[in-house]
Amino acid sequence: MTSVGRSIGLDVHRDFCEVAIAQDGEVRSSGRVDTTPEQLELFGASLHPRDRVALEVSGGAWEVARILERHVARVVVVSPSDTGIRQARAKTDRLDARTLARLLAAGELDAVWSPDERCRVMRRRLSRREQLVRARSRSKNEIHAALVRRLVGRPSVSDLFGVKGRQWLAELDLPLEESETIEACMRHIEFLDSEIATVERQIASEALASAEIRRLMTVPGVNVICAASFMAAVGEIRRFQNPRALTGYLGLDPRVYQSGSAPAQGGRISKQGSASTRWALVEAAWSVVRQPGPLHAFYQRVRARRGHGIAVVAAARKLACLFWFLLTRGEDYAHQQPSLTAKKLRLLEIRAGARTLKGTPTGTWATRQAMREGERKLAEQAEASYKQMVRDWQAAAPRKLGASVTPGRASQEPSRG
Repeated sequence: MTSVGRSIGLDVHRDFCEVAIAQDGEVRSSGRVDTTPEQLELFGASLHPRDRVALEVSGGAWEVARILERHVARVVVVSPSDTGIRQARAKTDRLDARTLARLLAAGELDAVWSPDERCRVMRRRLSRREQLVRARSRSKNEIHAALVRRLVGRPSVSDLFGVKGRQWLAELDLPLEESETIEACMRHIEFLDSEIATVERQIASEALASAEIRRLMTVPGVNVICAASFMAAVGEIRRFQNPRALTGYLGLDPRVYQSGSAPAQGGRISKQGSASTRWALVEAAWSVVRQPGPLHAFYQRVRARRGHGIAVVAAARKLACLFWFLLTRGEDYAHQQPSLTAKKLRLLEIRAGARTLKGTPTGTWATRQAMREGERKLAEQAEASYKQMVRDWQAAAPRKLGASVTPGRASQEPSRG
């Protein structure tokens, strides 16, 4: 064995891992290892401390990496899109493992960021909540479909699944099979509600212990799910050198098209990275742009030129950039509304299991309402200041036909809208 150590490629499957070894410029297959903790421990013990191992991201890749990393010098977990294996003309388990070993030996593999245990737990809980919410939505849609099939008009209540809505459903005269469908879906919804409440209690308890999540919640319109999803996807914010790197990691950066001497043009967002985090940011942007403040003025300015859909995505990208500055500087949002932030944190404590004060007279409702009105006026002043700054900037900027995504270059035609 050389002093440098070997480069080992693993093609991980549910039942086995195909092994290939690159050493002294040669690549050879080395059989298979069962994907069980016991067999992987024996395989790791047979390796040298100077060896390196490469494997692609998959369902069990992180557990395989955790078992092997204490036996070798380094375990490199890579994205399948960075290896070129998917585009290969011939693709087998043995060839995939050999390709990983050869790329690792050549130093052409970039490891994806490995989250710590706390981040992994938060990711799993958020993923489970998302699956439960989707299952509940399917059951609710099935009830709506049953009402449409029987030509039942819209209910007189705003919430079909609230107390009054359930009473309205119980009073309907429907065929037996449709009644059975609705009753089964309602039982499923009640079960899912309890499961969602349980996982949200766990998320809230974790969020209360996180200074970063509480800091992000100082932005009006940002709830605990958005803040927790962002931190679970990003992990350590300082691994991103600037906001542009962060938006590229989240897939909120526009694609760039450029060929020859023509100027570069921007297209749709790349949609790389976590789709659930992008969804949470866009959902938060819908709420943020309804609050008075600079982000509302930014949304209005973009919507006037590009339309609502593009403006909301641009607001989500701006929100991600704002999160980067808040976390790297260790500051709360400058235009926050303190009473609203206190209310969100109090609701978070209650969701985590704190005792409520419902029914206890406090006599502070009028004071809090007055504070809320004063804070909204300050936010409106901040929005007016932002609009004036944009007007001054546009008046001082040189006039050009249209901006492109290439710095210092102007496109030949006006921008759309």
